Amino acid sequence: MSKPQIGIIVGSNSQSSINMQLAKALARLVSADADIEIIDITPLPFYNRDDDVHTPKAFVDFKAKVASKDGILFVTPEHNRSIPAPLKNALDGGSRPFKQGAWNNIPAGIIGTSTGGPATSMAQQHLRNILVFLDMPTMAQPEGFIQWKEGLVDADGNIGEASHQFLTGWMQKFLAWVALHPRKK
Repeated sequence: MSKPQIGIIVGSNSQSSINMQLAKALARLVSADADIEIIDITPLPFYNRDDDVHTPKAFVDFKAKVASKDGILFVTPEHNRSIPAPLKNALDGGSRPFKQGAWNNIPAGIIGTSTGGPATSMAQQHLRNILVFLDMPTMAQPEGFIQWKEGLVDADGNIGEASHQFLTGWMQKFLAWVALHPRKK
């Protein structure tokens, strides 16, 4: 059986994103079990409904990458108790024009990190609401509200010892979720 094709979308466009660091470390945990590609959302223009007639090339390319995946993992920070604007933009542009969205039926997982105690819980809940509308079956448990602390990701880019078992288990459950919800391409 071939490895699942997993896309990771990081909700931040920050050059020093702790969520990007987490995403890369999570990918390493399951690199033997899945082919993983981080799908960059930073080059996407602001979505504009007027462009539905002639979709900008950046969105055409982005949608093609998304549509080629068996599963999508969203790794997102929280901005003002919700998802960051670049992530919302990617979701909106990737869903348009009407009935030509790239997201339909792709199984999804949501995780994220921040320095605060509640981590990214509110952003993840808002993202879940959006993914329901986009028809993406989204893994509910275990939840992944990860507080960023020293050693979460070590100097070599690996998940640190304190979180290794939980996050390895989380990623294995995500891959099982993807297998349980095969996408009709």
